[in-house]
Amino acid sequence: MKQNVLESKRLLFRTYDTDDLSALHAILSDPVTMQYWPAPFTQEGSQQWLNNNVKRYETHGFGRWAMVSKSSGQIIGDCGIVLAELDGQQEYDLGFIVAKEFWGKGIATEAAEACKQFGFQMLGLKRLCANMPFDHHASRSVIEKIGMTKEKEFSNARNRNILTYLYAIEND
Repeated sequence: MKQNVLESKRLLFRTYDTDDLSALHAILSDPVTMQYWPAPFTQEGSQQWLNNNVKRYETHGFGRWAMVSKSSGQIIGDCGIVLAELDGQQEYDLGFIVAKEFWGKGIATEAAEACKQFGFQMLGLKRLCANMPFDHHASRSVIEKIGMTKEKEFSNARNRNILTYLYAIEND
């Protein structure tokens, strides 16, 4: 069952449900949108992404959420926080994917800021991280705009062993 979790000026964030698969897959399978990932997702990969997040909601009470445009009601991306292993450490990882048609409009920054505030205020997290390939300048810019700073570089075994930047912010 879909549940609204959070909202920002232009976006609504809600839990995924099984009927979101086609909209989610349209984003995750797009080669341009997913150019910094190991590969665009297959139908099975998108189904697994959806299933994993539904399990996270049950286990942790949070995960990656459907990013919905308030004006159109359309799913335009995916954003949220997951507990993940980053360079051998368990971290709360803030991530976002915005469909290519919505790039350059401040959507990722708005989503990342909303999720950061949710993590600190609603989940009581003390630290939040984000990771991205070294050459993903747009994601680095978003993360820097919301106050995160580069902490280290590592070879990411989950993403073709490419050089990856780890950003972090502490909740004072």
